[in-house]
Amino acid sequence: MTWALICEGIEKRLGGKPILRALDLTVAPGEVVSLLGASGSGKTTLLRGIAGLNHPDAGRIILNGVEVFGHSRLIPAEKRQIGMVFQDYALWPHMTVAGNLGFALATQRLPAAETAARITHALDVTRLGPLRDRLPQALSGGQQQRVAIARCLAARPQLMLFDEPLSNLDAALREDLRTEMMDLVRQEGITVIYVTHDQAEAMAVSDRIAVMRDGEIAQLDTPETLYNEPATPFVASFIGGFSLLQGMGEGGTFHVEGWCLSLPAASGPHVLVIRPEDARPAADHPATRLIAKVRSAAYQGRCWRLTVDIAGQIIRLDWPGPARPGDWLEFSLPPDRCRLLATDPAPILKPA
Repeated sequence: MTWALICEGIEKRLGGKPILRALDLTVAPGEVVSLLGASGSGKTTLLRGIAGLNHPDAGRIILNGVEVFGHSRLIPAEKRQIGMVFQDYALWPHMTVAGNLGFALATQRLPAAETAARITHALDVTRLGPLRDRLPQALSGGQQQRVAIARCLAARPQLMLFDEPLSNLDAALREDLRTEMMDLVRQEGITVIYVTHDQAEAMAVSDRIAVMRDGEIAQLDTPETLYNEPATPFVASFIGGFSLLQGMGEGGTFHVEGWCLSLPAASGPHVLVIRPEDARPAADHPATRLIAKVRSAAYQGRCWRLTVDIAGQIIRLDWPGPARPGDWLEFSLPPDRCRLLATDPAPILKPA
């Protein structure tokens, strides 16, 4: 396969602290890959290194077959043909919408007719044509972000980088613009790296997601694979919504505080990944029956979201009917949906 982007052995230290640790990443042409991680995981440092806004301490970055960073080569940011969309829009306030796009194209020294055609095309596909003569302060937040996207499109980048571009927008507008934005870049066939700490956003926009942790990629997979087959307890806990029930594997069974579930567990400490929607009545799967004490219940429309206590471990369940705090709840789990993972040596994130 011809890769649009290859990062090999990327390392970066700040103040003596490792931020990126021999990180490898490949992205296919036209693919949308999200970097998902908590603050300090290294996702923005990697993004800025790809853009040329900072320089790794080691490794190589290859863009469409051309090495833009390596041991003996450094192509400056302005010559990498990379577009970047920031969360704060970064528009020139004294320039019109069209002026912002034209200023971004000035460094390419294009013929006037080509510049005008690119501006018109970018404004048309982002539905900003009627607003071309407005100043940024006369636009809504969503319109300003579309101007930032149009500015990148006009430059015809080889790669577009999005650094938490929707974090300044309200929830309803964020979802609408996210859909528009991804439809647009896919229509234009642009390769995208998308940085976010929002699991739902990463799931919605990505062809693949790189879950980052302490400067490394813990798992790089499709959203479906990450959800159904998290590689480690950390990934399962970070993807969001899951609960992790800790116990011991022994003789092909999983033990948790007196309960024995017929699951094929190797010997040793494991966690059982529980997706809230997998909870079933106890009679459905007797081999994986559990009893828990209800701690809280919240109506979610399609179900009740319960927080329950199993021998001191708190998990979340979606249940078809109401329950009261203090009630005992019997439930089971479909064995084919149960995923057992060897205990992660680092602390596991706890449900909120």
